[in-house]
Amino acid sequence: MRIDLNADVGEERAGAAGGDARLMPHITSANIACGFHAGGPGVMRATISLACDHGVAAGAHPGFPDLEGFGRRELEVSPRDVEDFVVYQVGALAAMAAAQGVRLQHVKPHGALFNMAARDAALADAIARAARLIDPTLILFGLPESELVAAGRRAGLRTASEGFADRAYQPDGTLVARGQPGAVIDDPVTVVERALRMVRLREVQAIDGSVVPLQIDTICVHGDTPGAAALAARIRTALEQAGIEVVSVGRTLE
Repeated sequence: MRIDLNADVGEERAGAAGGDARLMPHITSANIACGFHAGGPGVMRATISLACDHGVAAGAHPGFPDLEGFGRRELEVSPRDVEDFVVYQVGALAAMAAAQGVRLQHVKPHGALFNMAARDAALADAIARAARLIDPTLILFGLPESELVAAGRRAGLRTASEGFADRAYQPDGTLVARGQPGAVIDDPVTVVERALRMVRLREVQAIDGSVVPLQIDTICVHGDTPGAAALAARIRTALEQAGIEVVSVGRTLE
């Protein structure tokens, strides 16, 4: 049994240091901010280098052009806008990676863009088209059974279904909105237990107590969560002690 452990990184404005440096040894895939919701050229370069140093697969984390809202505010955008946003960001990160001899593994939309594309087929198709235009070997991340995963498959991309051990779920398998009580789970013991349940039993308990089937290829640890590095270390240790191999998503899909 295999699982990928990913994290959102490169979201510091001064460079890939501090939290990212502590987090990187414990993950297998890095979702690197591309400058629209966070990060910038220097941060992108430094984060790719850091991932390379630790043998972590690099991927693009494109979001809305919303530094003030950290990309977590839903914006009124057309599919063409989204396609342009994603081509611009993934293309920039792919070029920065190529300059260091690295090829991107995946694309994971950030924040509100991820959530909107999970339910809007037109936006999801725009993201998938953009990813394919940059590199048809890229893996597209999305919620299990979401429009984003379906769009990736329509575009001929490999897709990875993603689970969130530190986020509450609705009974329909979508995430509870961050503004609602209980949306973020901050107890490390509970988060680790949820991660193990997701991988071993392929299910998660929803916020109303019901059980939601959940077929996943990767688990996310949010890089901006306080104590993210320690949490990632605990999750990885628990998974490995349970006999689960923690590897990059490219290998989980083999």
